[in-house]
Amino acid sequence: MSQDTPCIAVCMIDPRTSLCSGCGRTLPEIARWPRMERAERLALMALLPRRMLEAGLVPPQAGEAR
Repeated sequence: MSQDTPCIAVCMIDPRTSLCSGCGRTLPEIARWPRMERAERLALMALLPRRMLEAGLVPPQAGEAR
């Protein structure tokens, strides 16, 4: 995956948090991602680890079977 995306190709929206359990983005953020400026993507990516931690989500490793 590109360094400009947090996607690890494990796409599943957690019903409790409405966050992707693989990357921590919301559906609107995922949909808007290709149209975001690089600086906006990088800023959001910097927030995702804490967001996931606070939501109690542990992202699986890329390629890990669920």
